[in-house]
Amino acid sequence: MRPTALDWSAENCTVARAMAVLGERWTLVVLREVFNGIRRFEDMREHSGIPRQVLTNRLNMLVEQGVLRRVPYREPGERERHEYRLTEKGFDLYPVLVAVREWGDRYLADPAGPPVDMVHRDCGSPVHTSLACAEGHEVGSPREVVTRPGPGAIRRGRTPAAAEAA
Repeated sequence: MRPTALDWSAENCTVARAMAVLGERWTLVVLREVFNGIRRFEDMREHSGIPRQVLTNRLNMLVEQGVLRRVPYREPGERERHEYRLTEKGFDLYPVLVAVREWGDRYLADPAGPPVDMVHRDCGSPVHTSLACAEGHEVGSPREVVTRPGPGAIRRGRTPAAAEAA
């Protein structure tokens, strides 16, 4: 049986577009650092081990993409430097980072267990990701979800302009 997804183009896929921004290993490491309160270049470089040029490139790309913003600061007697702060677009990536951490904890942690626990500040309970529909029903398995064409879907063999004209 032929999957119906083959009837639709993947040229404007938002997963592919997101991965163009997030898909390189060091990008999520930079985001991990910023979410953990490490906002200065040298602190990030030292803590993460990211090579200097790679870190520069990732920070510049995340700023260009609107995920981070530069905030100037100056230590006494030093030149102006920048901290990197999350934008709203950046904060919206938090569930992605939590999901990646959960997956890593489940399949890649050392025998002693995960290196970090994430807990709710108010009650101390572990934080985890979960899926729910717009009506609030929890989705327990990918088998409970169906994919269908959305408003931006383009039928294969048609250009976006032809799709708009139809």
